[in-house]
Amino acid sequence: MEINNNIQLGNYYSSNKIANKKNKDCQNNNPSFNADGMKNLAIYNKAKINFKGYHGDKQPAKKLFWILTGRNEIYKDNETEQRTYHTGCEKKWVTTNPEDLLKRTPEQAIQSICTLNDNYEIPSYILSPNYGDKWGRRANYIEINPRTIALTQGDEKQEGLLNMIKLLPAIPPSSKSYANCVVLSQLYPTKGGNDNKIGDRSLYTVDLHSGISPNLTSRTLERNGERMGDDEQVKAFNDLAHIRGLKTGIRMPLSEGQMTVQGRPFNWDKDEKAFIDACCWAVELGFDSIFFDSAKHVGDYDMGNYCGEGRIPNYQQMQYITSQIREKTGRNDISIIGEKCTDDSRFQNLGYTAGNDWSKADDFNSVMHEYKKQRHNDDYAAGPVISDDNDWGELNFETRLNRIKNAFNGYEDISYRLPTYMQMADIFPLSPYTNTHEQMMKSENRSTFGDIESGYNNIFNTSSEAYDYRMNVYKEFANSIKQ
Repeated sequence: MEINNNIQLGNYYSSNKIANKKNKDCQNNNPSFNADGMKNLAIYNKAKINFKGYHGDKQPAKKLFWILTGRNEIYKDNETEQRTYHTGCEKKWVTTNPEDLLKRTPEQAIQSICTLNDNYEIPSYILSPNYGDKWGRRANYIEINPRTIALTQGDEKQEGLLNMIKLLPAIPPSSKSYANCVVLSQLYPTKGGNDNKIGDRSLYTVDLHSGISPNLTSRTLERNGERMGDDEQVKAFNDLAHIRGLKTGIRMPLSEGQMTVQGRPFNWDKDEKAFIDACCWAVELGFDSIFFDSAKHVGDYDMGNYCGEGRIPNYQQMQYITSQIREKTGRNDISIIGEKCTDDSRFQNLGYTAGNDWSKADDFNSVMHEYKKQRHNDDYAAGPVISDDNDWGELNFETRLNRIKNAFNGYEDISYRLPTYMQMADIFPLSPYTNTHEQMMKSENRSTFGDIESGYNNIFNTSSEAYDYRMNVYKEFANSIKQ
């Protein structure tokens, strides 16, 4: 496989460096760049903020594959050929057990993604699946905790993004009419301590502008002096998810007491810009959506049910934040999701695209009632929840499957279906000895004998009942894909 017709990937990197140097030289000779650029740089330095957008390799997925393998050629993956779930159209995925997918190599995962697409190369230019600017209003959001599935050795976790890539072949791609969006529970480090060490560090906290969480990145991705930077690893994940036909997103807290900026306490009066910049950086790295924790309580609304720590933005401040994210990134298609937000117009006026609290999806008639009530609004809707981050694992398979059926089918016109929300456990059932909320609250090594494989086995439910449930969930995805 070649780049720009004749330039091999290894040579491409040195050529790309020269091009970047030329661009910098041109900028330095531009008076307007010097004035504005130096002014902005001074502001960043004074505030100790390191957001500068994405300046990594323009083809990070190709770079990742080359660093992993030392080659450019991608071969057909036989495991994928044998385990493909066919929907009767071009949309397909693998049925391999999640714990077995995590035991595969990242190289095999990328080749699996290409095999599913019947295209044995990584495109030079990768776009997010196009569902229009209002795609988030009717999307299906699937939250996955990369720390849970990260490579765990002793008391350290890393490579959460590489393991997310391994799971991508088993996540159904978006349907013809609406997008599936994978939301990462974590992108930035948690507050305090060494983030790659196991322990009681809640993912409801975040340290802004301290880089990407080392839970997610690999420290060994290097070949011939070329290292895969942390931002490039994030961008490569997003590009590969987009190749799979998926949108992507991240979770972000809003509670002042749950955030720091480079280790110091966060303050909404002083650190609004730092927060906006952190959100913009995520978008620059390729994410299509942001799920705001405690978003319902903005403007001190319904504070009797507020469980966070510290202040949250006031109403006008949140309006400014959402508008700035879209303006600074130039992405009017960004989906902003508000936790626990209903169909009240106050949430649409905050700049949200979707909310996830009016009811559970246990009753089909209830879903249809909400669909009809909100159908007139093409800009915002509150949708049903299969399970959320507070799931303690008490739902049985029958209840989960029934909720998926109701949420996926509660509409008359699919163009106006309600957004739906689910967790990794709703597709890949977790072990009975853990649950979604526990994994949000702490990091642990689940290995039985200190080996990596048993750690993966102990994340998921490996029973035949769990397998049958997963196949039934896949049927619901397959039915929705044809709509």
